[in-house]
Amino acid sequence: MVAPGDVSIRFWGVRGSIACPGPDTVRYGGNTSCVEIRCGDRLLIMDGGTGLRELGRELVKDGATIDADLFYSHTHFDHICGLPFFAPCYARGNKVRLWAGHLLPDNQLENVLYGMMMAPLFPVPIALLNPQVSFTDFRHGETLSPHPGLVLRTGPLNHPNGATGYRIEYGGKVVCYITDTEHSKNGLDRNVLALVDRADFMIYDCTYTDAEYPAHVNWGHSTWEEGVRLAEAAAVRTLVIFHHDPGHDDVFMDRVACEAGALRPGTIVAKEGMVLQA
Repeated sequence: MVAPGDVSIRFWGVRGSIACPGPDTVRYGGNTSCVEIRCGDRLLIMDGGTGLRELGRELVKDGATIDADLFYSHTHFDHICGLPFFAPCYARGNKVRLWAGHLLPDNQLENVLYGMMMAPLFPVPIALLNPQVSFTDFRHGETLSPHPGLVLRTGPLNHPNGATGYRIEYGGKVVCYITDTEHSKNGLDRNVLALVDRADFMIYDCTYTDAEYPAHVNWGHSTWEEGVRLAEAAAVRTLVIFHHDPGHDDVFMDRVACEAGALRPGTIVAKEGMVLQA
């Protein structure tokens, strides 16, 4: 349990694009995006990739009633495919609110998830979820206040089909969740800079290196070096490198950690199971 006013962050999935479990990803993890953020007694979940399954298993261990808000950065498959395996969504009495800010006016979150959980793609329809699972669509750029004392400022990210970045403010602490986004070719992204200004933690899409990036232009992802540049410009306390490319094994990520730490001391490379205190 997190004390009132305190913020903790736990990583359940740190990969992008596709889950890649195996002997080469043991130390950093192979599950796709899912981050648990505790703001006092409030549970926030950022994205519902394959890491969401393990989080769900942990939450139901003691049989307590669960009240949670799950905020999607966007609805590409690697960020939503954990939902059908999230145990709290099936038990009556639990409240799980799902949020997305990139779909309006063309679509709605419930429709997208409905399409994923239907034949011939999946055997369990969304109608079997607990009736207390709710769906809320907003427009990125809005400020959300889901609970007293908790504010989420949102903004658009540069990603195919759209994505939303989040700035979570609670008890004087700021945690930013910025994935998936491609950095601007004409200077630092002003939308990102506004969201991450003086944040305690910036969890950032660092899929590629600067050397790899030219081969992946318009794929919707950034680099760890750009993360460093943004963190420096915005006076971020700690950059957290996130959304690792599935082709980057533990040895590669060790090298990234070393290089990033030398360029900006205190930079962290996210690992599954890692817990940070804001």
